[in-house]
Amino acid sequence: MITKTKFDIEAINFSIGETFLVDKPINWSSFKVVHLIRKLFKVKKVGHAGTLDPRATGLLIISTGKKTKEITQYQDLPKTYTGKFILGVKTASMDLETEIIEEKSIEGISEELILQTKQTFVGKILQTPPMYSAVKVGGKALYKLARKGKTVPREPREVDVFSFNILNINLPEIEFEISCSKGTYIRVIVNDFGKKLGCGAVLSELRRIKIGNFSVNDALSVKELEDLSRKWRNYLTLNNLEENLSIN
Repeated sequence: MITKTKFDIEAINFSIGETFLVDKPINWSSFKVVHLIRKLFKVKKVGHAGTLDPRATGLLIISTGKKTKEITQYQDLPKTYTGKFILGVKTASMDLETEIIEEKSIEGISEELILQTKQTFVGKILQTPPMYSAVKVGGKALYKLARKGKTVPREPREVDVFSFNILNINLPEIEFEISCSKGTYIRVIVNDFGKKLGCGAVLSELRRIKIGNFSVNDALSVKELEDLSRKWRNYLTLNNLEENLSIN
């Protein structure tokens, strides 16, 4: 596995596949990171172990070549996120990707009520996938329908929230950390949290800090990926291994 502190230029071998830990920047799609690795390292087969929304940042596990067969084992691992949400507002996307469509007073909402409400989201819960998501219904991605103003029925799914900690309350903003099972939509938790308080809520920041025991602290930034690519290419050139620059 290639991480921020653990890689050996001489040992990188895309003919058998490699796995990267990457820190996705804000306003990048997960696919854009996949495309970048495909371009930088001249590999055709690249996949990631769990999508992050464009506005979210943090850990992506990306595999290439034969290593893509191992992606499932990463997808099944629990995920840990930190983030912030804002009470008293509502958007169609449940975050700040779309404009605010409703505002309500948060008067009377106390710290005690917030902490009590938080407890109702710990354990096995049901949540309905948001319209602004990559889930497909009838072969069509929901977000494509949502951008056309369409809404379709979605079946609730059971997910598991292992822990939900409120880190700071500075109303209308709340800072949190959540550890949960795969397939959990943090935006939906935030939206449902706002419903229970009666004032609405939207996700304003989200960062994935862990996938299982893999940490974003060990992940490569986009710049570090670009630097690694240059070092790898220089190594191949100096050692007359240019043929390895094109991996099928």
